[in-house]
Amino acid sequence: MQKIKNLACLLMMSLLLFSCGEYQKVLNKGTTEEQYKMAVKMYESKKYSKALRLFEKITPSYRGKPQMERISFMIAQSNFNEKNYSYSGYYFDRFTKNYPKSSKREEAAFLSAYSYKLASPVFSKDPTDTNKALEAYQSFINTYPDSDKIPEANKHYKELRYKLQKKYFEIAKTYYTTADYDLRNYKAAIQAFDNLLSDYLGSEFKEEALYYRLKAAHDFVLKSYDRRKPERIKDAIKAYDKLKRNFPKSKYMEDSNKMLATLHKEDERVKGLIAKSKELENTKKK
Repeated sequence: MQKIKNLACLLMMSLLLFSCGEYQKVLNKGTTEEQYKMAVKMYESKKYSKALRLFEKITPSYRGKPQMERISFMIAQSNFNEKNYSYSGYYFDRFTKNYPKSSKREEAAFLSAYSYKLASPVFSKDPTDTNKALEAYQSFINTYPDSDKIPEANKHYKELRYKLQKKYFEIAKTYYTTADYDLRNYKAAIQAFDNLLSDYLGSEFKEEALYYRLKAAHDFVLKSYDRRKPERIKDAIKAYDKLKRNFPKSKYMEDSNKMLATLHKEDERVKGLIAKSKELENTKKK
């Protein structure tokens, strides 16, 4: 029994060595046709990295020929299966553009979007692939509204949109939390919250963003010189009104009401100073 097992192992090793030797021979010295056949063989055997090496070699020879459609799809799929998601997203997208009449165009369009989604990093990192995924899913939804993949596409689109919103919310919040060290960050925070609220209408972060937008404006008033305060107080009160209008029962309302009271008190104080200053000027003129 042991001898049979040993023979089987030997046979397997021999086949493996022969297969590797045959692959290397075709890769290095085979004709274009032999390399094409070997590439397809490797692809069908799920040896995608080996298939990709051969596809890279034969692509220039098959460009413009009927086989190129199949090669293009296999290149994209091989990259996807090798988890080279940024590459597969690109190649699937290029396939949809180069072969608009292909029976695989819809599949390629979906896989392009899905590839970019899988390539999309955590919200705190570069959102390039996230944006590409959003664009690709939007394009897929618009192009194939009756596809059975629409529910899945919508789900992924919402997840990606949430990820971007979270990214921009956290950026805005970071500006606010660091403004004590750099007063310019109050302005940056206010602008960042405004951008988030205008770019993502109905955002899941809307209530919290409106609250922190008010806090940034409120704190900016208190850190400003008196001559700068009137306009900044108006802006902060507008931020309060917007929060109350959109979320009258917000969990942040109690704290927001305290901020509003502070703003009104500061407004009265600054108006009093301005009135005294004008009175003094008029006295000097007389």
